[in-house]
Amino acid sequence: MFGYYILIGLIALVSWLVSSKLKSKFEEYSQIHLQNGMSGAEIATQMLHDNGIYDVKVISTPGQLTDHYNPADKTVNLSESVYNQRNASAAAVAAHECGHAVQHATAYAMLQLRSQLVPIVNVSSTLSQYLIFGGLILGAAAGLGFGFYIAVIGLILMAVATAFSFITLPVEYDASSRALAWLKSKNMVSQQEYAGAEDALKWAARTYVVAAIGALASLLYWALQVFGRRD
Repeated sequence: MFGYYILIGLIALVSWLVSSKLKSKFEEYSQIHLQNGMSGAEIATQMLHDNGIYDVKVISTPGQLTDHYNPADKTVNLSESVYNQRNASAAAVAAHECGHAVQHATAYAMLQLRSQLVPIVNVSSTLSQYLIFGGLILGAAAGLGFGFYIAVIGLILMAVATAFSFITLPVEYDASSRALAWLKSKNMVSQQEYAGAEDALKWAARTYVVAAIGALASLLYWALQVFGRRD
């Protein structure tokens, strides 16, 4: 158990470092004001229209870095700063979230798979550790059947959540690629603005990489606890 806490601590530290770097990058590139004078909301609307999408609404949502695309109600939700501001960071985030809308409109396979897994993951991520802990307490570590099978069910649920984390990676990277390609092809940003947007999106993607690695490490640890001690 002590090893688990060390693992979680290391992952949390790396996650904090990446998140801190991401915030500093967004603050840095928020100082680069767009020459075209467009706000994040206007950038988003333009990208949607350029891709033939007119049934998606661009709305403002409270908070910082709370930006997301909701396929259920077809809304691009931009945090207040991104929605209103006119800088490289806002352009990057707005275009990235619209990248998800384009994925949805073009039936991008990985986004469809991810969306199908969302309700399952909402349940599995909550139950998995309870089942694993419960199974170990009931005797999985000692090889007692009932507890072992409960722990295995917990591992399966945790594996689903881990797979979800890795499926998220190509979805996020593809959305960023679509965003950057559009910003460049439509001459929406200058060379300096583009460089800032590209760097900001790279750091945003790294937060998902860290999350996926953390989920895999946790899964492997608990798998060793369940199967290793049973031998």
